[in-house]
Amino acid sequence: MNQKDRDSVVVSAGFWQQSWHRFRRRKLSMFALYFIGVLSMIAVFSPMIAGTKPIVCRYKGSIYFPCMGYYNRTWENPIFQKDRFRRIYPRNLKRKDPDSWAIWPLVYQDPHRPVRRNEWEGMKGNPYGAKGQPTSKNWFGTYKTGFDVFASMVHGTRIALLVGFVSTGIAATIGITLGAIAGYMGGIVDLVISRVIEVVMCVPALVLILSLQAVIEDVSIWNIMMLLGLTGWTSMARLTRGEFLKLRETEFVAAARCLGASRTRIMFRHVLPNALAPVMVPIAFGIAAGIQVEAALSLLGFGAPPPNPSWGTILNSGRETLQSGYWWQLVFPGMGIFLTVLAYNLIGEGIQEATDPRLADPGN
Repeated sequence: MNQKDRDSVVVSAGFWQQSWHRFRRRKLSMFALYFIGVLSMIAVFSPMIAGTKPIVCRYKGSIYFPCMGYYNRTWENPIFQKDRFRRIYPRNLKRKDPDSWAIWPLVYQDPHRPVRRNEWEGMKGNPYGAKGQPTSKNWFGTYKTGFDVFASMVHGTRIALLVGFVSTGIAATIGITLGAIAGYMGGIVDLVISRVIEVVMCVPALVLILSLQAVIEDVSIWNIMMLLGLTGWTSMARLTRGEFLKLRETEFVAAARCLGASRTRIMFRHVLPNALAPVMVPIAFGIAAGIQVEAALSLLGFGAPPPNPSWGTILNSGRETLQSGYWWQLVFPGMGIFLTVLAYNLIGEGIQEATDPRLADPGN
């Protein structure tokens, strides 16, 4: 083949490229993907959006990043505790070091405490009780204790997305691995794994989490994520098993066997990429389910322990004060949970349609 013939050859798009092309044509799914992307940015940069600790400051000749304390308390430099800042930075920075400077978050509100009077010179403190309605200072209002709802929502985004991603990641790892082994190996291995799947399906995640609460005094959000992952892998395992049962008899698998490829290489290098498309759909739906379960647990008082803010805990606080007319504690976190779960469901539907050629529009 000469150079002219090689230049005239048109390389057809691969499966994933075609799927992405079909996915992009679904406007609602793409909008949902952008929405989740924005939420992810909010979760990552939440201390830069709402907080009372400087993003970066110069203090006594050194550069510090106090806002890192929102991710982990140990990441905040101990010099501020040693100099007794008591979490009030604007006043103490200038008083203890007149040459200091700082870059502050967009909104001066803290998810872990109410803003007090005169933290900035002439600044009013957060209102309490029925006076905590949404204002230009407190965009989503305050709790009856004076905590800012907007700051809690921004920092709670990290908890909401973490619960969905981590729990579904654990479930996907277990489900895909066991489903692949059961589907490819067959025989007694398939029988044992299938019975294990059926047993796990009979155990509700909520019951396990409530039992854990009764046994362990301090249940962390990571314990909840792990339990959700350890009980949510069964649907992915069954779907992966079915795909492997179908694909293990195909010609490319037989060719790989003839070339001397090991079982592990055939399973995870040749079969899995071809079986992965249908499994991605329950992964998207699983993330949405994880967010719902965490919100339900928090609403019942069994969610992320303090001082971790979450949308469910805000809802729980609003439910307790509903008769007092604190509507803003229900509307804003409720809308956040609803829109996030809806976005993941739309992404899941878009993946399902994009990866199934039978559902593709003619000409796409």
